[in-house]
Amino acid sequence: MNKRNSLIFLAAGGSVALLLGAFGFQYIGEMPPCKLCIWQRWPHVAAAVIGVVAIWAGTRILPLLGAAAAATTAGIGMYHTGVERDWWEGLSSCSSGPIGGLSGEDLMAQIMAAPLVRCDEVPWEMFTLSMASWNAIASLGLMMIWLMAARVQKTP
Repeated sequence: MNKRNSLIFLAAGGSVALLLGAFGFQYIGEMPPCKLCIWQRWPHVAAAVIGVVAIWAGTRILPLLGAAAAATTAGIGMYHTGVERDWWEGLSSCSSGPIGGLSGEDLMAQIMAAPLVRCDEVPWEMFTLSMASWNAIASLGLMMIWLMAARVQKTP
């Protein structure tokens, strides 16, 4: 395997590993994902598919698209980290919001319509960093690997 393909395999494999980890937390660790967690998974799926195609295609655009996918999930992870740490408000559909001025019926309707998993709660952390934070860090590393792959010419 040439250097370019090795880098692509490493980057796409990293996305697959992160996806497997997310599914492990979900199904083995019984930690269902919130909406932002799900959003972070889709760019990893795209990066894995791009990786499979890029192994055989000699264009530089595919590794650049892989880098864009990794950058996208890193950006969502950073946004999610900010929501978890109360640096900014999250999506109204997965974070708690103010309840002032609501009638009892309106409050009950809001509670009943609320999703089961909130984006502003951290279900797991390591070294004070949440899964969203670790995804952002790992994805930035994967983006760098994709960019290195884009710089290397495909050799027969």
